[in-house]
Amino acid sequence: MIILASKSVARTAILTGAGIGFEAVGSGVDEDVTKARLLAGGAGSRAIAQALAAEKAVAVSSERSGLVIGADQTLELEGRLYDKVADLAAARDRLELLRGKTHLLHSAVVVAEAGRVIWSETVSPVLTMRAVSDAFLEDYLAVEGQAALGSVGCYRVEGPGIQLFAEIVGDYFSILGLPLLPLLAFLRTQKAVAA
Repeated sequence: MIILASKSVARTAILTGAGIGFEAVGSGVDEDVTKARLLAGGAGSRAIAQALAAEKAVAVSSERSGLVIGADQTLELEGRLYDKVADLAAARDRLELLRGKTHLLHSAVVVAEAGRVIWSETVSPVLTMRAVSDAFLEDYLAVEGQAALGSVGCYRVEGPGIQLFAEIVGDYFSILGLPLLPLLAFLRTQKAVAA
């Protein structure tokens, strides 16, 4: 039995598209509390993504049998961690901050079983946004609307957000928030998916 400790639409779509049979359940983890604790301890953006993914997987695997997948993603720009925004005005501010610059998306995936982590992987795609015009940003946000709020970067590379970028280094699935290829390789070692 494979369980995804997330109700994320993107992660659910990735696993479904890959033909993986799984059940998606919420982890119940309060991410804000964990982030605050980690930041107070001096943790960086990458370590925070790893810790959140692990906390989600361990929380669910402590109550459910099977292999539990936890995942998280953080955005780092110039050494600073950014969280999701609350409204479209803040989304515009975020996009203005990112435009013409390069940022990292730290995508962590963890597999836990019986309340302990048995495998983890974190990858950090590098994304460089074009120096888009104000008019382009207005048009983009008009098209995306509330969908822009679902991503910490206020973009969906699987949608119109791809037009914001000049260069992307990293695999597509990790950018969406789930390093799929290393996860599948591990699941094959566990005979959880076909080899």
